[in-house]
Amino acid sequence: MAKQSGLGDNLYVAGYDLSGDIGQLGGVSGGPAALEVTGIDKSAFERIGGLRDGKLEFTAWFNPATDRAHQRFRSLPTTDVITTYFRGTTLGNASANIVAKQINYDGTRADDGAFTFAVEAQANGYGLEWGRSLTAGKRTDTTATNGSSVDFGTGSTAFGLQAYLHVFAFTGTSVTVKLQESSDDGSGDAWADVTGGAFTAATGVTSERIATAAGQTVERYLRVVTTGTFSNAVFAVSVVRNSTATVF
Repeated sequence: MAKQSGLGDNLYVAGYDLSGDIGQLGGVSGGPAALEVTGIDKSAFERIGGLRDGKLEFTAWFNPATDRAHQRFRSLPTTDVITTYFRGTTLGNASANIVAKQINYDGTRADDGAFTFAVEAQANGYGLEWGRSLTAGKRTDTTATNGSSVDFGTGSTAFGLQAYLHVFAFTGTSVTVKLQESSDDGSGDAWADVTGGAFTAATGVTSERIATAAGQTVERYLRVVTTGTFSNAVFAVSVVRNSTATVF
């Protein structure tokens, strides 16, 4: 694929929107390694999927302001960090998600004075997961809300899903963000909670990955619903609905 403009894209790291400090994405890659298992009786190569892996590479501008890029990256945390890339902020757009280790924070000062840092997030445990945004970028709820739906097409699937949440700001007691499903967008099949599709109740800035059972049926339409006691919840959700059996 040819190089594309990233204008209008978003990058979220552990519940912080760092989009305004990211100059470019250098690479978004991942998937299972291709293992060659060709038998001597075959006339062509045989391959199966091996270890799932992935990484996100990006360049950040130097911004020392509170809760901006430099403050988030400078400590090189040893714990896993959830990072999500939204390809635009239209509901249902492609999104890439990774539970990763930040392995570097390399600064470069150009002759013109520009100060940038290279960051690489390497997958730890699940590889890179491409999904779809179930919020139009960051969504703000001031009370319990039923969000707009996304049509995943092809009817129901029987391989479960994974979902990622970033909560950027919160005021109140707690908010529970959960997924609901319907086979016909609620026309005849009423919306119902996805089994295993609720995130831990949030009380502040946070991020989380959840997964349903691997063989669970997931219907065609999905939406994000919030419940709880709050006056402000700003968050983003990405969902990966598996089209084939997936093992981590």
